Amino acid sequence: MTPSRSYSYKVKTGNWFEDVLCEEAKRDPKKEERGELVAQKVDFLKQNMLRPVNLTVTDDGRLHFGNVVMLVNMAGETRACSAVSINADMDSVRRSPSPGIQAPCEVSAGKGIQGCVRTAFIITSVDGSPEGSTLHYQQRFALQTTSGFAGGLYLTSDTKSFAKCAKKSRLQEVSLDDGGSFTSWWKIVHFQPQERPEYEGQPVPANVRVLIKHCKTNQALAVLEQHVIWTPYGNEYELTAHTFLNSCRGERDNNHWILCTSDSAGKGLVILNNPQSAAHDEELAQANPDI
Repeated sequence: MTPSRSYSYKVKTGNWFEDVLCEEAKRDPKKEERGELVAQKVDFLKQNMLRPVNLTVTDDGRLHFGNVVMLVNMAGETRACSAVSINADMDSVRRSPSPGIQAPCEVSAGKGIQGCVRTAFIITSVDGSPEGSTLHYQQRFALQTTSGFAGGLYLTSDTKSFAKCAKKSRLQEVSLDDGGSFTSWWKIVHFQPQERPEYEGQPVPANVRVLIKHCKTNQALAVLEQHVIWTPYGNEYELTAHTFLNSCRGERDNNHWILCTSDSAGKGLVILNNPQSAAHDEELAQANPDI
């Protein structure tokens, strides 16, 4: 007995998205020949956004201008490990003069922890520091997507307003935009408040927990597990610029980030494959268990 369909695809139950694609192909068969079906556009987007990118291998264990890194937030009690990711959909893609992401473009915290076009960011100088020089705590810098399909856009934020804020939490919005204005300047501070005066001006090590603060608003980059958004890449967390404090006036782990580099042995991210790096980060955490 052939099962009957109780609802049409417009009700959005079951495999409704697949049904929409089938209906689209039936209405205009020539769309498939032109590569204009939604399914074809989604495949084109994913193929380009998920293309692997080689992250930087740091010989001295420090971060430098020009390094290609991933911004990873480690898992919390109710939160999976996630990375700052370009949240591009079909409307974000330009076709000419060459295919790529156009500004403005949304970002999210994706659960796919792999170095690819949508998760790779370049540490970019904004104060004239030459490429290859060491990044220091409290020094201003920008985070830029890779060139090519990702468009070389900048991670940007600004003071929240009624018209411009994060869609779900209504907190300060974080997005990608053209240019390197003051709204795209960030700085790294030590994740333990009592250690910040001592570490200011010191080189920033790679693959350890830090805070990434927005220079204009002084709000810290944060991932919100209670606000889940749908993307072409699956359900992901909303990303915002907001400092979350615990009872000891220290930033919560929503604000803790690791600027990840690649393992020199070619085994992926250092933080996931190098026990010494993880042990060092854990030692810092144990110094103040409330943070």
